[in-house]
Amino acid sequence: MIFKFRKKKNEEEKKPKSKLREWLDAAIFAIIAATLIRTFIFEAYVIPTPSMEKTLLVNDYLFVSKISYGPRLPMTPLALPFTHHTLPFTRLTKAYSEAIKWPYKRLPGFTDVKRNDVIVFNYPAGDTVLKDSRGQDVDYYTAVQELGYERAVETYPPMMVRPVDKRENWIKRCLAIGGDSLKIVNGRVYVNGKAAPVPPHSERRYWVETSDGSAINPMRLEDLQIDQDYYQGTRPGVFSYNLTPDAVRQLSRLNLKMVEPVIETEPDPSAFPHDPVHYPWNAHNYGPIYIPKKGATVKLDSITLPLYRRVIVTYEHNKLEVKDGRIFINGKESDSYTFKMNYYWAMGDNRDNSMDSRYWGYLPEDHLVGKAWIIWMSYGNGKIRWGRIFNSIK
Repeated sequence: MIFKFRKKKNEEEKKPKSKLREWLDAAIFAIIAATLIRTFIFEAYVIPTPSMEKTLLVNDYLFVSKISYGPRLPMTPLALPFTHHTLPFTRLTKAYSEAIKWPYKRLPGFTDVKRNDVIVFNYPAGDTVLKDSRGQDVDYYTAVQELGYERAVETYPPMMVRPVDKRENWIKRCLAIGGDSLKIVNGRVYVNGKAAPVPPHSERRYWVETSDGSAINPMRLEDLQIDQDYYQGTRPGVFSYNLTPDAVRQLSRLNLKMVEPVIETEPDPSAFPHDPVHYPWNAHNYGPIYIPKKGATVKLDSITLPLYRRVIVTYEHNKLEVKDGRIFINGKESDSYTFKMNYYWAMGDNRDNSMDSRYWGYLPEDHLVGKAWIIWMSYGNGKIRWGRIFNSIK
């Protein structure tokens, strides 16, 4: 008996894909692959400000490792590919939807955050932002502190609230981890009573007094790779320069009367926790301050509450009230609090030109994006900085 098999109709009539269909399939695959790489492996990032100079320069292009600390799963999954919080060429249009929100979860990584790591994170105080006339973000908390709430909102409308993973990406150095105690004395950072390492390319402001009363020759500054921007001091012949440790050593060999660090002595109301009566701190003299650690418990009273109020309410989503001097958390009177997350203390290497933890406080672990890994491109003054390409970030 002979059996005759018939091919399925769809096999006989199968047509080759059109060029448009092939391009569409390739584009979809590329978008999915790139999204997975950005989410789980690494992401490109560009340095927008000088807050990490001279370790990192403006227009250094980096790869940020997501796998070092473990990739954070998306918390706001409905978003357009290759965008962050705002659609390109628009001022206010969101690039994401909050119709679906996922809780914070991080996959296992190769290591934990260590002191001195250079880290990328979502700016904690970027939960609320204002907008200027050009569509640029204006820090809400700074504006309210300087102008008052009503005037700030009127000056920079509208007010916008962003989820954690859609807040602006920032880069700083981790100086302390959960459980550490940090103090700054005359600009020198101490962690758990020991002086923290000074990054070799970090910068500080110094007073420089010249012997002839004039500013240092710009050509000499260029030879020493010192920024030519300076401030005139209150005395003739005294100037303020931003210097690395090596630049300080180089200048000390010149015929100068003085090379001394600029040190603030007056309390700064903008310094966290913004309570100069109980915490008369500034950028150069600060602390001691305890960095919250998951599972650790701290005492709460009228003095310590300013340090931890934002952690309790904003980052760990509790309801806090103070009635007749008594503290209530979620309706229950409390004289202590146990932290649900780890926190970090982040500061820029350009210590006198950095908006960092000294001003906005602790960095929560759910804001952590990844570890700065390598410079893959760098340019400045109209040319490529070849000597920086493929340098690892330390």
